[in-house]
Amino acid sequence: MVKSYLRHGPTEAFGLICSLSSNSIWDGKYAYVPALEDVLVWDVKRAQMFALWHETGHRAEVTCIEQSPRKDVFAVGYADGSIRLWNSQTKSVVATFNGHKKAVTALCFDLAGVRLASGSQDTDLILWDVVGEAGLFRLRGHRDQITGIRFLTTPTHSASTSSAVPFVDFLLTISKDTLIKLWDLSTQHCVQTIVAHPSEIWTLDINPEQELIFTGGGEGELKAWRVDHNALREGIKENETGALSKMIHFVTALPLSTRHRVSQLLFHPSRDLLAVQSHDKTIDVFRIRTEEEIRKKQARRRKREREKAKAKGDDKSSKGKGKETAEADDDMAFDNEQIGLTDLFTPYLVVRASGKIRSFSFSDEEIDMKGGTHLLAALATNTLEVYNIPAPTKSKEELPEASRLYSLDLPGHRTDVRTLCLSSDDQLLASASNGSLKIWNMKTTACIRTLDCSYAICSTFLPGDRQIAVGTKTGEILLFDLASSSLKETIKAHSSTVWSMHTRPDGQALVTGSADKDVKFWEFEREETGSAYTLGSIQSLVHVKTLKMTDDILSVRYSPNGKILAVSLLDSTVKIFYQDSLKFFLSLYGHKLPVLSMDISDDSKLIVTCSADKNVKIWGLDFGDCHKSIFAHDESIMQVAFEKGSNSHYFWTVSKDKLLKYWDGDKFENIQKLEGHHGEIWALAVSHRGKFVVTGSHDKSIRVWEKLDEPVSFWRRNTSEKLEQLYESGLVETMNRSDEAIGSRAPDNEDGAQPSAEATSVSKQTSETLMAGERVMEALDLADAERVAFTEYQDAKAKLPASEAERLQPPSRNAILAAYDMKPDQYVLSVIEKIHGTALMDALLVLPFGKVLSLMIYLNEWAKKAQNIALVSRIVVFLLKTHHHQIVTHRALRSSLIPLRKHLRDALVKQKEIVGYNLAALRYIKRQEDASKTASFLEEHVRDEDTIRELRDNAAGADVKKRKRVTIHA
Repeated sequence: MVKSYLRHGPTEAFGLICSLSSNSIWDGKYAYVPALEDVLVWDVKRAQMFALWHETGHRAEVTCIEQSPRKDVFAVGYADGSIRLWNSQTKSVVATFNGHKKAVTALCFDLAGVRLASGSQDTDLILWDVVGEAGLFRLRGHRDQITGIRFLTTPTHSASTSSAVPFVDFLLTISKDTLIKLWDLSTQHCVQTIVAHPSEIWTLDINPEQELIFTGGGEGELKAWRVDHNALREGIKENETGALSKMIHFVTALPLSTRHRVSQLLFHPSRDLLAVQSHDKTIDVFRIRTEEEIRKKQARRRKREREKAKAKGDDKSSKGKGKETAEADDDMAFDNEQIGLTDLFTPYLVVRASGKIRSFSFSDEEIDMKGGTHLLAALATNTLEVYNIPAPTKSKEELPEASRLYSLDLPGHRTDVRTLCLSSDDQLLASASNGSLKIWNMKTTACIRTLDCSYAICSTFLPGDRQIAVGTKTGEILLFDLASSSLKETIKAHSSTVWSMHTRPDGQALVTGSADKDVKFWEFEREETGSAYTLGSIQSLVHVKTLKMTDDILSVRYSPNGKILAVSLLDSTVKIFYQDSLKFFLSLYGHKLPVLSMDISDDSKLIVTCSADKNVKIWGLDFGDCHKSIFAHDESIMQVAFEKGSNSHYFWTVSKDKLLKYWDGDKFENIQKLEGHHGEIWALAVSHRGKFVVTGSHDKSIRVWEKLDEPVSFWRRNTSEKLEQLYESGLVETMNRSDEAIGSRAPDNEDGAQPSAEATSVSKQTSETLMAGERVMEALDLADAERVAFTEYQDAKAKLPASEAERLQPPSRNAILAAYDMKPDQYVLSVIEKIHGTALMDALLVLPFGKVLSLMIYLNEWAKKAQNIALVSRIVVFLLKTHHHQIVTHRALRSSLIPLRKHLRDALVKQKEIVGYNLAALRYIKRQEDASKTASFLEEHVRDEDTIRELRDNAAGADVKKRKRVTIHA
């Protein structure tokens, strides 16, 4: 009989404020930050989590976040190459785009928010239609990871159309291949390539006027480039010398305070500010001065020069009209003096954060009453900080200085979580790292205490759950009291790192093991209560005896029955002693590398050890025989623990390979493998009642894995699932192989093959699209069989006399069609409508040409009935593009394509009339709304139409504050 086990699943993940994998977005109130595979929305001012964007079953890490001009839509790129559009109001996924084969590294929306450009580590650039939820085309030309994307808007005065609305027709990209590329979206080709920096280009931004481009490289240079809008309007042309016209021109390089890598630069959307991060902990903020300010400064400089010259007596040489003429010439030269970029951008202040900055973001909204602006900095230390950048003042005495307004750091550790321990009732969890000890409520996962400590290595709750003992890297034992949230005592216990500690099962003593080769035994000093039946709180630890060992001690453990003590040494052996007399009992040897952790079963019959040699060994405690050695993980196994309260020999292991595994110690089988962490797992804590397990990782997250009511079958089921996943992934890779990247890192060029086209279609086969294609084929087979059976019935009925034809029984309907009460064409349409829009076209690529011919028949019927014309039109256009050559040579299709064209045109004409009517109605409603707003805005006594029109124009133009255009010369 196959033994069944209960499955464990992830239920909570906490302790993470922001991760390092992606940038962060700040809208003035909420911060949208990455948290491994999730996106967290923080109310920074209140230090509260507002929302958690999580998609069940998706484990890829967030690598890029971009906010749409429609403020409630966010594009989130992931490490598996997928892009998800999230709605911040509903906290749900709007659309999913699959087109990249590697992590998405850059995202950008156009001004209307209807198109999205994405760049990836696979060197491809893809343009997506957000409204149609489809990929428009793929652009290929970069030879390394794309690091930045910006849409280039051609202003109205230089656009090639008479439309009053500016339009986007160019795309600017940068890459680690040191190139800037300008793409013409109308022709889908690169029109200019610039070798911009001697090393990788990491960041890019365009000023709000769309005139200047700034790029930052790995060598620490900040370069400025000028956009020639006339050249953009005219396109590529040859000049007198035969050279092609350039649309982007180098201007100058701006000096920075450091020569570190420029990792991010950002223009403020509405203020005259430019922020540049070129150092781990600082952000340089530049202020963009107006032409009037620059002229005033130049006039003051010229005045000082004249005064200096006058002081030296040089003015004696020029008298009368000669002096006035010289001053007039100076004024004329001053007026004709050109303004340089270094005069326009002046250093304003430096923002100094408390840790290494991962990314920063300006607030779009004006939220400071004094005219300042706010800047969010996401730090590598799992912290968010908001700084206020004051508005410029005329006072020269007070230098502007950024001030920190808010800091969000309490809900998480600054460094790796190194140790975890649970209270005896499983209500409290203690986690410790280098610098802090945090107490968590397991029901709410809220941090209820934060205590400062040194580098923590091990920890345990002391009997009574009112104190916690923490062993440190310096050899000290820190005794914390939870009620008073204070450090009660610091005990200098060892001369080197305390690697392990364990409380004796009777609750009367504590044992510690250290790298100083000593095992020390401690008893609890309690306060007197005056009653023999009531134990007082633990005040201190009293050292009672020491057991000297021959090597460093890595782990110590009492058996649950209190009879023996196991000690793990650096020489890869485990020594077992009698607890009371400390006499030697057994020596367990067999590991090739040191045993990092061990645990003894509840019945004190088995001991399980885990080692840096990636093996788990199960030993019997009667004779010290090794029952089984299991190659458990691909990296060092950091901790092992038996499940408690189940009277079984099930145990857990965690490793540096980021996996948590569940084992049966009697059958020596892997019950379950749990994935979720994105870094090495350092710590493990098991519930005293066997209900859940907690893990802590290098990614600074703490995850809870709870026992569910669902059974998990024998291990062969997991093996078959794994083989099925391998088959699907291999099939997907085979189907995507023709879409390889070009360039120095692509295998295509290694074989001397020609690189693929610069612009291609967007497609990526995934297991989802393969399954969707199979569902469509099954539906077509079912519908075709039903149609053939009905046609045969009609033909047989037509051949018979009328009396016999009435007695002929019709064929039995398909069970599925009968259950849904659908006709064949309705059933096929319902199957196709259930496929997600972004996966539909890739699913249609799976269809063989024979199924395409069948689908054409149903498309004609849907067009004739005017059913879902938008979907039918998309499918028809896609199939005609994809199978153009086969369709042209297939004469039998002419009979179905001609009526399809007629029916589709008739349906589209009706749709066009409906849309036109609705648009006219919407324009009428908008005019009525504008008129009512204007009427309410104006005063009641104003009746003159000219006055009303003038006030309306003034009101409309009051919100638009235009800066004076300054011409920059290289």
